[in-house]
Amino acid sequence: MKMNIEFRHLRTIKAIYEHGGLSKAADILNITQSALSHQIKGLEDQAGVQLFVRRSKPMKLSAAGMRILRAAENVLPEIDVLQSEFDGLRDGTSGRLHIAIECHACFEWLFPVLEKFRKHWPDVDVDIRPGLAFDALPALQKEEVDLVISSDPEDIPDVEFKHLFDYESVFIASKTHPLARKEYITAKDFRDQTLITYPVERTRLDIFSQLLIPNKVEPAFLRPVELTAVILLLVASNRGVSVLPDWVIREEKYSSEYVTLPITSNGIHRKLFAATRTSDLRKAFVADLIEWAGLEAKILRSY
Repeated sequence: MKMNIEFRHLRTIKAIYEHGGLSKAADILNITQSALSHQIKGLEDQAGVQLFVRRSKPMKLSAAGMRILRAAENVLPEIDVLQSEFDGLRDGTSGRLHIAIECHACFEWLFPVLEKFRKHWPDVDVDIRPGLAFDALPALQKEEVDLVISSDPEDIPDVEFKHLFDYESVFIASKTHPLARKEYITAKDFRDQTLITYPVERTRLDIFSQLLIPNKVEPAFLRPVELTAVILLLVASNRGVSVLPDWVIREEKYSSEYVTLPITSNGIHRKLFAATRTSDLRKAFVADLIEWAGLEAKILRSY
């Protein structure tokens, strides 16, 4: 006959071992001594062996009982942890927040927000999934990620885009660069330039999606660079030009060595959004992250 061991059986064996008798164990488990005796008998009938040494005071476990005790000591802590996690999920103090970022420049802006989030929500598992960035919205629908930072909102069932802030993509060049004297930059100005960009697909770069691709203009050379600080250093050294969101340009070390200009007479104006599943907006930690992200962006833009 197969044994049907339940968590209550494991707790019973552990309580009797720790407290040395039925009376105290029954009090700890909040059941009657009679019910506890019947539970032990039922468990021994299933096992086909005695779990306690009879007529011993305090009660002692047999070899078979000790084996169940070892199982209880391994299993019950895991169950307690699981119960604690489920309690946190139920009351909204824990959970998962995996983020995909389509905006490459947003890494530097988002990290201070995540540091604040970590302190306020220590039991929420936070992770950034840059590898999913180009398929971020499908990943959001599949629940592979929980929040997407994007400047390209779409009409997707059960997904909401919360506006974070507006920004302008601006042209950056060394103060000694010939284009630095212009009032604004046009598409044809990029034809003979080394354009320094983040290493992402062109369609994810505002300068390509909003200006160069529609005007069928190709820069003379494209130089991908991972870090914003390095982009600014290269621009200041007149190694090329770049286009970045206006809130990114905060590197005072080189600010006296480059100029920023609008792109076209109207500028390239964009919006940044936080996309999440509609059902997740009820979670307090999701709402907090979205709110803090918007506030952090406003602080950056106020510098």
